[in-house]
Amino acid sequence: MILRLVNIGDAKSCSSIPASTTHRQLNEQELKAAGVTADMVRLSIGIEHIDDLLADIDQALEASQS
Repeated sequence: MILRLVNIGDAKSCSSIPASTTHRQLNEQELKAAGVTADMVRLSIGIEHIDDLLADIDQALEASQS
């Protein structure tokens, strides 16, 4: 349900990795100063039902643990 997109500001939920998208022009020192880490994920939550979003996040986290 949550798509991996760079386009933030849509009505549907999406995610991005700031270090390689919106902040890719920064060097390591600038990323650190901005508080952006390589493993940081940005979620932009849309208008989907909260229960669907939480279920999608839960299954993604469970899949990453195995």
